[in-house]
Amino acid sequence: MGMEQSPLKKAPKTFYTCQSCGYQAPKWMGKCPECNQWDSLVEEQIRATTGLESIPGLPKGRSEPVPIDALTEDDERRMLTGIHEFDRVLGGGLVSGSMVLIGGDPGIGKSTLMLQALYGLTTDGHRVLYVSGEESVRQIRLRSRRLETLAPDLYVVSEINVATILPMIRDLGPQVLVIDSIQTMYTPDLTSAPGSVSQVREAAMRLMLMAKKSGIPTFLVGHVTKEGAIAGPRLLEHMVDTVLYFEGERNHVFRILRAVKNRFGSTNEIGVFEMKESGLEEVANPSAVFLSERSANNPGSVVTASMEGTRPILVEIQALASGTSLGTPRRTILGIDPNRVALLVAVMEKQLGLQLIGHDIFMNVAGGVRIDEPAVDLGIVSVVASSFLDKPIPEGTAVFGEVGLTGEVRAIGHVETRVEETRKMGFQRCLVPQHNLERMADVDGIQVVGVRTISEAMDTLF
Repeated sequence: MGMEQSPLKKAPKTFYTCQSCGYQAPKWMGKCPECNQWDSLVEEQIRATTGLESIPGLPKGRSEPVPIDALTEDDERRMLTGIHEFDRVLGGGLVSGSMVLIGGDPGIGKSTLMLQALYGLTTDGHRVLYVSGEESVRQIRLRSRRLETLAPDLYVVSEINVATILPMIRDLGPQVLVIDSIQTMYTPDLTSAPGSVSQVREAAMRLMLMAKKSGIPTFLVGHVTKEGAIAGPRLLEHMVDTVLYFEGERNHVFRILRAVKNRFGSTNEIGVFEMKESGLEEVANPSAVFLSERSANNPGSVVTASMEGTRPILVEIQALASGTSLGTPRRTILGIDPNRVALLVAVMEKQLGLQLIGHDIFMNVAGGVRIDEPAVDLGIVSVVASSFLDKPIPEGTAVFGEVGLTGEVRAIGHVETRVEETRKMGFQRCLVPQHNLERMADVDGIQVVGVRTISEAMDTLF
């Protein structure tokens, strides 16, 4: 009696994926050759199917190309959350079918912002769904009651299985969806653990296809690494339409929402919030807040104007230049590019003759703001010179302009907007590049002084 022989089963193929950058290798290595991270490769299995067939809303047939001018434009208004700072960073509200990725440090207020935004959408008659993979429904209700965001159209669920979430979305039919967080989601087709590169990529892909086909705007809350970037593969940032970073120190009350990618608006806009017991409260006039505790007539302090998108913000830059006995002086910079500061210090030594090589330099932007544009160069030069010479910058004076390597002060953009904001805040004098002064119209109520070099600026200020 012959025995039936079972067909040989092939062992599932495996590969190793770096959990930091997504690099894949056929064998395990102690160090990732792409991002140089140690012990970051994890074994994962290759799937036989894509797993996309079960996604609700996907067309069964193939798509046909159509002429672009034959498409009709849907004159849909954007959905507003009622949080003006949030809506402005998004580009004027939520676009149908858009996918927004929000990253930030733990405890910074991402979940709080999402609950408040969803509550604002319910007040406009929208049904919304909040999917949490980190908190139970009872915990979400306790937080929502503290934030006073209880509403009958705000549905919450604690679930991490994407295969369960997608049919739930189809049955409930929400108009806005929040996934908190994408690192906790998993698909049962993959053998890797939740939070791995493959799981994050697959969950985000399925949710993106659902959002595009159904037109449901979707928020993905993402964790960040120690370096401040969103954890997981960079493919995640490429798939979504908008990437927002929620910044700020946990010990500071101010939070800044910054757009780094936006297919439906500007990437330079920021929103300023203040964390209170009742949640996040938007700050309509950030300049007044950042300058509220500034003391006048102190060396090492200057006010400059930084453009954040379409809005100018006045910020205070502080500097401390103190002598040191060390062979290499320290350069501790917060809120400004350290390389830019080092370049400007070298220009000051060469063009102004200030012996800064034997001094430690500490710089800070008050309020925990980060500014990154060349228009604040003249402010940096002025505040370092003020501290080094121990002479205060005259009260009521604001400074802005770009500085070149030869000490010239170059023209900047939006100078009229910066001067107008400075005038509104009660300043009496502005130092601007001479080339800007020659082209701008007169502004009543404030004296505008043009300078060509940093030497002229120092003579004017001191």
